[in-house]
Amino acid sequence: MKAIEKYQSHFLNYLTGFNKSRNPRNLYDPVKYILEIGGKRLRPILTLMITDCFGGNTTKALDAALAIEVFHNFSLVHDDIMDNAPLRRNKKTVHEKWDINTGILSGDAMLIMAYKLFESYDADKFQRLTTLFSKTALEVCEGQQYDIDFESRFDVTIDEYIKMIEYKTAVLVASAMQMGAIIAETSIDNQKKCFEFGKNLGIAFQLQDDYLDAYGDPKSFGKQVGGDIIENKKTYLYLKAMHQGSDQDKLILKELYKSKLVVEDKISKVLEIFERSGAAQSTKDAIQYYTENAFLILESIEINDTKKGLIRDFGTELMTRSS
Repeated sequence: MKAIEKYQSHFLNYLTGFNKSRNPRNLYDPVKYILEIGGKRLRPILTLMITDCFGGNTTKALDAALAIEVFHNFSLVHDDIMDNAPLRRNKKTVHEKWDINTGILSGDAMLIMAYKLFESYDADKFQRLTTLFSKTALEVCEGQQYDIDFESRFDVTIDEYIKMIEYKTAVLVASAMQMGAIIAETSIDNQKKCFEFGKNLGIAFQLQDDYLDAYGDPKSFGKQVGGDIIENKKTYLYLKAMHQGSDQDKLILKELYKSKLVVEDKISKVLEIFERSGAAQSTKDAIQYYTENAFLILESIEINDTKKGLIRDFGTELMTRSS
């Protein structure tokens, strides 16, 4: 979409100017590195798009968009340390390229840099943006802790899982949209609805990520299909299978997920249970449910039909992706 490319280009040009070499190099080079290795830039694009759709100046939204992106990448640096992950976007993670101490300190610096970007706004917008940002940042940490806790639990409920992905993933998408609405100075009602739209879309996005990890095309997905199964991650698919499956399938699935070893045909056996139990279809149904919820909220936002169509097209494209 040409419209999306316009926002992306605007943001990337600004990011290039921000992401320069600083001293001490061992603190800032890792920051420069993680911000340069890409990603979809979904969140900053949404901030600029929403600002524009409500008639605001996208240039004035760049610092908020960048704050969201810097924070997102800060969380990835620390997540990678906690997960002992060797690769991020097919590149060495920060703690692998440097070391763990550097990853921790550079990540801390990124969090502070994100907050500093809000200093360019007037007092009213600064207060609104930083209040939203602080709430979001804390919820992302809570979501990460829930995710860690779930690794050692076999009694995780569907509601608990939805709350975890809402906090860990969806609220940052939602906040990116609400920030655009704040900067454009639209009504409080529109601002809140932008948040709710983004939250529902973010939940659908993460559920789709769960599904693609199991059923995606390896050529387009960009990472190993079945990675969540190998890592014994209790995704929506797993939880639905444990809820809907036969007693025998539940027992087999639980045993398969107890081991960190990749047993022969583990992925294929798990996928068979996901299909047989109806978990695969239930996950697709949940993706559709949260996507439709998002679009229903979008219809109630006071914005002209052309701009509404732009947001809807972006959401549709996001939810029909194969990677």
